[in-house]
Parts: sequence; C-alpha cells; structure tokens
Amino acid sequence: MERELLITGIGGQGVQLCAQVLARAATIEGREVMYLGLYGGMMRGGNTDSTVVVADAPILAPPVVSRAWSAIAMHDDYWPAVESKLRPGGLVLVNDTTFTSDVRDDVTVHRVPATTVATDLGSALSGSMVMLGAFCATTGIVSEEGLIAAMRASIPPYRTQHIEANERALRAGTRLLPANEFPAWETANV
Repeated sequence: MERELLITGIGGQGVQLCAQVLARAATIEGREVMYLGLYGGMMRGGNTDSTVVVADAPILAPPVVSRAWSAIAMHDDYWPAVESKLRPGGLVLVNDTTFTSDVRDDVTVHRVPATTVATDLGSALSGSMVMLGAFCATTGIVSEEGLIAAMRASIPPYRTQHIEANERALRAGTRLLPANEFPAWETANV
C-alpha cells in the first residue's frame, strides 16, 4: 500500500524540512519512501511544494504524483494545484493561522493552529513541525519517536539551536488531533 502526501506553502515555512523529516522517519521505521521537493527561485515567500510517498512494499508511483491520499497546506497561495490532485475521501490538514481558503467538501479537513502553537512554544518557525506531528498522530504513518529521531538527523550542524524547539513542536502537534483517526495502513481509507 502506498500513501501519498503533498505539502505546500510559501518559502520559509519549513515545507521542505517537514517532507524530509517524514521521509527519513519512514525510512528509519523500515518503510519504502520517495521524496521530491520543488521550490521557486525565492528564498522567502515563493512557492514551495513537496511530495512524500510512504509504502509498505516497493513504490510504484512516479516521482510526480497525479493523485494523492493526503495534503498539508501551510499557506493557501499555491493551494489550488495541490487540491486538484486529492482523491475524494482523502485527508487535508491546513494551517489555520495562515490558510484562509475553503477546501472542497469530499475530503476530511482539519484546521490546525500550527503557527499559533509554535509561537506559543517560543518558535514561530516550527509551525511545519506542529503540522507534521498532527498529521503523523492522526494517520499513524510513522511513530512520534521516529519523527523525533528523523528531525534530529535532518537538522544541519549550523542549525542545531532549533532542535529542541522542533522537538517541542512535533510533540505538541501529536496532541492536537485524535490518534489514528485516519489510519494510513488500513485498507478502508482512500
């Protein structure tokens, strides 16, 4: 079974780190993984998207997926292209702090106050980690401890001062949505 996640936002929101941490956590836990990050030419404020495919067998999806099981939207500037790829019955998490658009009604939507939670924890830049924690908790796609280990391994040496804030954000995110509400590894879901 393959589970596709599309992540979108604007540069500087941690979209690429979010995807890398999920991909690494799934690899640590013995899953097959495909990860592709795309971003515009701007360092801050431009389009940034990532695709992560996690599977329990060799991956058959092409590097750019045309249909997806789930999405995380940190911002709605580039949302329409992602929304059009969602399969009916899929799962969407949107950053309630920065996402103001409506989402179509044939998917499950959770509005997560990611930036607000991260700011309250002392690091507004950790919003994507809050979202990832919430996504992983509600889907069970990877464990919380796998996420923490993957995040620690993904942070470059010149950014280690952010590890503790990111860990707090991941852990806080896991408490925002019901655990395994939308299980990744049950065939009943899309």
